[in-house]
Amino acid sequence: MNATLVGIFKLACLVLLGLGLTDALWPDLLDLPFEPTRAALVLLLIHALEVLFAFKHVRLYKGPLAISVVLTLLFGLLHWKPLARAAAKEQHD
Repeated sequence: MNATLVGIFKLACLVLLGLGLTDALWPDLLDLPFEPTRAALVLLLIHALEVLFAFKHVRLYKGPLAISVVLTLLFGLLHWKPLARAAAKEQHD
């Protein structure tokens, strides 16, 4: 996948999580046509399930496991899928 597109998707994840946090802390500040807190919680729940189901890929991260878990919670498959792809390519070579 194009690195620019991945960057845009990662930014979208951060924006949605930021909107959710802002709406949770200051509910009268934002007037959006959707509930950002609920959307952010759904996104976090999906990414938490990804941590569980894709843990074998999440642990392939070169840094600390805790950082990889946090990155998966923030970005989901945008974090662990490249790790899985690189591991598969390494096994193939």
